[in-house]
Amino acid sequence: MTSETFQVLDYLQTDVLENSYDSLRVLNVERNGNIIYTCKDNKGNVFFGLYDYQTKQNEHLYTFEKDLQVISCSVNRERTLLAASLVQAAKDGRRNELQPGSKCLTLLVEIHPVNNVKVLKAVDSCIWVQFLYPHVESHPLPENHLLLISEEKYIEQFHVQVIQEDGNKVVIKNSGHLPRERVAEDFVWAQWDMSEQRLYYIDLKKSRSILKCIQFYSNEHFTVMFEAPLDISLSDSGFKLVNFGCDDLRDQEKLSKHLTLYVFTNRTGSLCVCYCPNIDSWERITYSVFYFHKGHSKTFTVALGSVDSRVTKGITFLNLVPQSICSHDRGLGRCDVRDLGKVRTNKHPDLICHSLFLTGNNEVIDMLPHRPFQSLSGPLVLDGGSGKLYRVLLNQSYLLEFLRDTRLDCERMALLHCVLSCGRDPRRLEAKIIQWISENISACHSFDLIQEFIIASSYWSIYPETSNMDKLLPYSSLLTWNTEIPGITLVTEEIPLPLMKVHSFKGYWEKLNSNLEYAKYSKPHLHYNNGVVRREWHSLISEEKTGKRSSLVYVRNILDNAIKVISNLQAKTLEPRLTPLLQEEDNHQRLLMGLVSGLRAVWVLMVSELKDHLLRHLQGVEKKKIEQMVLDYISKLLDLICQILEASWRKHNLHPWVLHFNRRASAAEFAVFHIMTRILEATRSLFLPLPPGFHTLHTILGVHCLPLHNLLHYIDNGVLLLTETAVTRLMKDLDNTEKNEKLKFSIIVRLPPRIGQKICRLWDHPMSSNIISRNHVKRLLQDYSKQPRSSVMDKSSFSLEFLPLNYFIEILTDVESSNPALYAFEGHDNVDAKFVEEAALKHTTMLLGL
Repeated sequence: MTSETFQVLDYLQTDVLENSYDSLRVLNVERNGNIIYTCKDNKGNVFFGLYDYQTKQNEHLYTFEKDLQVISCSVNRERTLLAASLVQAAKDGRRNELQPGSKCLTLLVEIHPVNNVKVLKAVDSCIWVQFLYPHVESHPLPENHLLLISEEKYIEQFHVQVIQEDGNKVVIKNSGHLPRERVAEDFVWAQWDMSEQRLYYIDLKKSRSILKCIQFYSNEHFTVMFEAPLDISLSDSGFKLVNFGCDDLRDQEKLSKHLTLYVFTNRTGSLCVCYCPNIDSWERITYSVFYFHKGHSKTFTVALGSVDSRVTKGITFLNLVPQSICSHDRGLGRCDVRDLGKVRTNKHPDLICHSLFLTGNNEVIDMLPHRPFQSLSGPLVLDGGSGKLYRVLLNQSYLLEFLRDTRLDCERMALLHCVLSCGRDPRRLEAKIIQWISENISACHSFDLIQEFIIASSYWSIYPETSNMDKLLPYSSLLTWNTEIPGITLVTEEIPLPLMKVHSFKGYWEKLNSNLEYAKYSKPHLHYNNGVVRREWHSLISEEKTGKRSSLVYVRNILDNAIKVISNLQAKTLEPRLTPLLQEEDNHQRLLMGLVSGLRAVWVLMVSELKDHLLRHLQGVEKKKIEQMVLDYISKLLDLICQILEASWRKHNLHPWVLHFNRRASAAEFAVFHIMTRILEATRSLFLPLPPGFHTLHTILGVHCLPLHNLLHYIDNGVLLLTETAVTRLMKDLDNTEKNEKLKFSIIVRLPPRIGQKICRLWDHPMSSNIISRNHVKRLLQDYSKQPRSSVMDKSSFSLEFLPLNYFIEILTDVESSNPALYAFEGHDNVDAKFVEEAALKHTTMLLGL
């Protein structure tokens, strides 16, 4: 974990604050990133300052020449109005004299320039203030909207109109009567979402906790968007605010006794509530995550063991999109806020193995402040002890180091997803992960490392393109996880879905409503799998074996898809590859005949099926964008396999001459052959595509590395797939020694008939002539019906008096002459009855040993 620290005291330029750094306190972080802070001089005067996030400069806003304690403060977008809530601590038992009968004063100050001060509230209860920052153009707003949150459990909105006088002087219009309205009341908990301008709050109805959300818009209107029951225990005497400025966190013991509850959302329509009840014992912590967009909750119980006194006793949820973190005194539990594309405690909340739990004296824990810290909007964290503001990020280098060192499969799984989801410099990350995988290829027993890496990396590469990707594409190779995670117990329960209070949705709310509809009607079939591709592939294999021809339109579509994927992949390849992949050229005529080889059929079929799948379920996305997403996704699958093989090729320093058969295998070739076999195993069970040239290279290395009986066993069981390119090279490279003849014959008899006939023409050997002759005779006589024949034969055409052969050749000649166009051997004009006769005689001679 890394942090960018806003140490505002390093930038203060006000001379009177030279000796007052100890009193500096961050009060609020506005939507535009500007930080509002306060500090006192040696006379007790309170100074308000603003740190501009864009310019990195400080600006003095206002000074109260009284010794006051600031509860809350907010500045409007134009920096013309300052709202502040203050109290004066009692001294020597005397009552606060801010205003008779009050302890808290809420003021609205004109600060452009400093001018009038209006009292909004003077009450005994504490008040918090927050200006709204609507989504509008950069021009000044004629009306500002200010929220007042009262300790008496109500929220009001003030509408403040401003006008310009005497040039640039900004003053409040009709300051004597500011319109206001009640937004919420009788609540026990409230959270402000600064970036999205939403108010979440909980009220109690018949002792039942109801979570509500109000969306504020650029005009003065606001709308209650949903209500959702929460199965948690809250007291109507309690009161807690989240993200309404920065709390004074000096009372550590009091802080540890409060419940912790946060709402997290993200742009894909996720809605997650993270909740931890009051903590009585620090030996274990229980916290729950309510995935409202999915309709279930997960409750985690974490055994902490002994308590380290130097670590704060508190729990905080941090929203690090696309992860969230739950931090407590002895460790971290990671939650993913998207399903995080949705909010979740796991990379995807269905499996606990996608959550990362760090415990003990861990480096990650040591990086966090050992004083109370407060989670603000997004990844901002306030260190209550030092007054420093942090932006917390995940440290990819440390995560990679942790991935190399950990020995638990569950941590390897979670770390793999965590690193890939960070999204910063994915090419470099993938290279480091591939290096680790190649060194730990058999390290994991609960899942296949190559499988998980390919599926997860492909998913996260396309995830930012659109929402709902987690419903439509696989994000993990696992469907279940039954292995216990030490010190962690998990209970999953169904929860009621939120009730939407509006009927017209835009943006986030449209996506949330879509997620709720999905959860309500439970459509598991939306998840894409390669089952259809598998069926189509088996259909093509059957056609190849039986000699049937596929539709020309269908095969042309396959060819077009292949060209698009290869072009897309090559366009994204920045460096030349050493491995001989993506270099095979498919014979166009062979594709038109329906002879689609396995190395290409899987992924070109996948292009069509995946595109149809996304077109059915991605509503509102242009067809052209979906087609490009499909090309990018499948190109990514192929590219990852190429990267794994490329890394192994470079590591073992292989050279192009390994593609020749007339040489012995080296130890490096054995290592690369092993990696390729593991890749094949990983892709086969999920029916994932392989790049063109993979099977050819795999077969060549297999011939080098395996004895004949093992080689044939690999071929017969589908581990090695005989491609035309590999077999052609084998026939040309190897001479006709007895050992090589046995190998060639064993290969030829295992080829599909059409490819086998083509390969036999390349081998000048009596055995190949015999095979050609047998195939030719089979084709001629498959529809032959015996006809009456003359008993007198013309013997002038025969040189031998071997009557059975003479009679047989005469029949073949008659059949050939009856329809020469039908029975001509394709691509081999000199195969005829005479060729068959010569081959038969040679074969008989060999059998008789003559």
